[in-house]
Amino acid sequence: MSAIQIQKGKDAVLSKTDDDVVIVSALRTALTKAKKGGLSQAAPEELLGNVIKGVLAQSKVDPKLVEDVAVGNVLPPGGGATVARMGALWAGLPNTTAVNTVNRQCSSGLATVNQIANEIKAGQIDIGIGAGVESMTLHYGAGVMPEKMSDAVMENDEAADCLAPMGITSENVAKEYGISREAQDKFSAESYKKAAQAQKDGKFKSEIVTVKYTDDEGNDRTVDSDDGIRDGVTAESLGKLKPAFDKNGFTTAGNASQVSDGAAAVLLARRSVAKKLGLPILGKFVTASVVGVPPNVMGIGPAFAIPKVLELANIKKEDVDIYEINEAFASQAVYSIEKLGLDYKKVNPVGGAIAFGHPLGATGSRQIATALAEAKRENKKIIVTSMCVGTGMGMASLIVNEQ
Repeated sequence: MSAIQIQKGKDAVLSKTDDDVVIVSALRTALTKAKKGGLSQAAPEELLGNVIKGVLAQSKVDPKLVEDVAVGNVLPPGGGATVARMGALWAGLPNTTAVNTVNRQCSSGLATVNQIANEIKAGQIDIGIGAGVESMTLHYGAGVMPEKMSDAVMENDEAADCLAPMGITSENVAKEYGISREAQDKFSAESYKKAAQAQKDGKFKSEIVTVKYTDDEGNDRTVDSDDGIRDGVTAESLGKLKPAFDKNGFTTAGNASQVSDGAAAVLLARRSVAKKLGLPILGKFVTASVVGVPPNVMGIGPAFAIPKVLELANIKKEDVDIYEINEAFASQAVYSIEKLGLDYKKVNPVGGAIAFGHPLGATGSRQIATALAEAKRENKKIIVTSMCVGTGMGMASLIVNEQ
């Protein structure tokens, strides 16, 4: 048996070695409604800067030791590269810390964490930050379509499908795989119910960094809670909403993710370095997977990314205690859960993006912060996060809680 085979399996996933990549801090801002929510007048560099400040403060790491920062960002011009660097410097990181942005659409915030983890595994760095930010207020809909498209490329059906509106891909999933309107509204109502109860119980407080900023009118604003969560939502009330993308369809404003503003950051380190510096260790980043799926049903991504990440770690779906599956649309979330035969009780235990929002570039990092906080409260160990990705992909990660 090879050394690689020996290292696999549940025991290996739960084991601790000095070469492990560990999570030292994972925090997020509140997620607020685009255009009219609490963070709608906050610039993305401020949102990003605040979560970087948060993970530096929580970990008590010397900023000079942070060697690289990767930031997920989907919508802004230039990929947000300039504002990412600005936010990192404003947060107190020295100019010797490198910064880059990543755009793997809805999985960008996880792609950054995976990038930093792989840099640590490869011995390139010892400490880094994987983060994500999105101001959908400022950038949603801006420059989405290129000014010119190739006629030759558009003759390829799958290439053309990459331009399909996300809501239409949700309808495609529902029709192709038989996900009823009733099933979507029931799932969505549960997301709202779980999130509303978690908010009442104060469960999100430990993962949220307070953002203070001055709005366009010169007023000082303090934002420390999600403002998209609604109490009292039922499947019946959601059933009264009209379809948003197809008059004969099932996807509505109530069973799709909210358009939101927010940021999140995850500080990672080599375990030996974290121990030497006395840094807190919240968990271990084990591995991640990314897959491609047909663009016209892009939402099915988690149904294929999750089995791949479980295979990489050689564990079973039953070994996982918490699944954080991004609720881009209820259609694709329900399909993925049913396709994999997951226990609904393990999925998004404090609600998901339908209830509190999906700031595109930030969600992948946000899920880690939310899942680790819940795992600590409930004494759970193995976590899988996953999401579908625009243009037809899926991504997943495997994390172990050590709190």
